Amino acid sequence: MFALSSENQFHLYSQPTDMRKSFDGLSGLVQNILGRNPCNGDVFIFINKRRDKVKLLHWQGAGFILYYKRLGKGTFELPRYNFSGGSIVLDYAKLVMIIDGLSIKNVRKRKRYQNNNIYP
Repeated sequence: MFALSSENQFHLYSQPTDMRKSFDGLSGLVQNILGRNPCNGDVFIFINKRRDKVKLLHWQGAGFILYYKRLGKGTFELPRYNFSGGSIVLDYAKLVMIIDGLSIKNVRKRKRYQNNNIYP
């Protein structure tokens, strides 16, 4: 079951990743390179050099879940970011757009109405 939602925090690993890595190898990257706990419930996203494969590592309850998508044609479009950092945080909407192959270059978030008056 796909158990990801906007309640999760998503971290895109900034370096190309060897897609032969599985649970232990990817959780090792999270611990040793990013300095984070892979068992904290966050979702860690890894993309290969050709950008045609993506893996998502997520700890849920009693174990890891590994989501894997390989494209038959084309590449995943990534947001611009500084490659020197370990990872960048993505929101759920941007993750879904990347996975579904939608362009994220000209995406702008619109302002939404907020009622600052609190009525009893």
